[in-house]
Amino acid sequence: MLDPALQKTLDVVLARNPGEPEFHQAVREVFDSLAVVQQRHPEYNDQGILTRLCEPERQIIFRVPWVDDKGTVQVNRGFRVEYNSALGPYKGGLRFHRSVNLGIVKFLGFEQIFKNSLTGLPIGGGKGGSDFDPHGKSDGEVMRFCQSFMSELHRHIGEYTDVPAGDIGVGAREVGYLFGQYKRLTNRYEGGVLTGKGLDWGGSLVRKEATGYGATIFAEEMLKVRGSSFDGRRVGVSGSGNVAIYAIDKVQQLGGVVVTASDSSGYIVDEDGVDLELLKQIKEVERGRIADYVDRRGGRSRFVADGSIWEVPVDVALPCATQNELHQKDAKRLVENGVIAVSEGANMPSTPEAVEVFQDARVAFGPGKAANAGGVATSALEMQQNASRDSWTFEYTEGRLTDIMRSIHQNTLETAEEFGKPGDYVVGANVAGFRKVADAMLAFGVI
Repeated sequence: MLDPALQKTLDVVLARNPGEPEFHQAVREVFDSLAVVQQRHPEYNDQGILTRLCEPERQIIFRVPWVDDKGTVQVNRGFRVEYNSALGPYKGGLRFHRSVNLGIVKFLGFEQIFKNSLTGLPIGGGKGGSDFDPHGKSDGEVMRFCQSFMSELHRHIGEYTDVPAGDIGVGAREVGYLFGQYKRLTNRYEGGVLTGKGLDWGGSLVRKEATGYGATIFAEEMLKVRGSSFDGRRVGVSGSGNVAIYAIDKVQQLGGVVVTASDSSGYIVDEDGVDLELLKQIKEVERGRIADYVDRRGGRSRFVADGSIWEVPVDVALPCATQNELHQKDAKRLVENGVIAVSEGANMPSTPEAVEVFQDARVAFGPGKAANAGGVATSALEMQQNASRDSWTFEYTEGRLTDIMRSIHQNTLETAEEFGKPGDYVVGANVAGFRKVADAMLAFGVI
């Protein structure tokens, strides 16, 4: 049961945002951690911090008309939720996927506030996207959509205002088209307005690796606390996009054996360890399906169209696909099979019931707002390089990312201990992220 004051605020938030289950889930999860904070810091409640924090500063919805290769006019819907700028310009990705709606974007933006706070870098929280699905579209169709999307979005963004990046469905191709249209419309080479750019035109080394690397580094730190490591560990990774691929890469660097990957058609199990170069070729170059991996890999690999990837026994699980992909029954199966750590590479991939299973079983659980903060952290490093007209080496940038992820782990661990929840990374991440934003909001007055 929540503290009565928190429950009252939560009831208002839920009533004002009907029909948005993912957003409700994200808000409840944060509220569940904040009772201890409210007791020690009544000034947060007195100044309506939580009520203001749950209401985006700005919500933008717009029409995106474009013409497909057949000459037919298509219309999609675009979104940008500029959620909270207490710590800096709004920062968060753009997601192009048919599932995108306002509730999804608000959930992602709300999570982004705390994630960005945890990085220790001066960035606020925001998110955006469209129900446009780039899969199966030609380069020309994607370009025309991106140009139409940016024709509206450019009015609302800027390197000191709002800095979008990529997310699901938005990679280097899409960012290129978006940035090109922004430059054309504004007549400015404002490199810091978008991150995830190509390396030849203002991008940062390590950016594409950052989210997957960061989730793995966070998992490594959790394992260290328990006197363990990835060395020789059997690891399950879901997804086969950017985050999953580079989580696999970093796990292999650290001596682990990744045995799974997936997409919407099913999942693969490779008992000899996933062949990373083959997976990259199929998913990054050919934009193919995960089943193609088994056809070309052979050996002890197999493709499974039905069931859950989490039925495969692993020591460490890295869910890197999408929200709510890991359910209570999956968590129970993982625990039965001996999982010792779970680090979320995706945004909120575990349902609340699954998280409860992990915590009850004393599995080290790293929530997404802490574990996958490496992507936005490196985006902020890209902004630094753009502002200083500089370009850093891979080794230097990876070192900065590693330091940030270790700092996030230490901060969440110490905050959980401070508030009487030792080892609870969920409470640690929520409270540490919240306090920094709340203190800034108090300093600014009621705005």
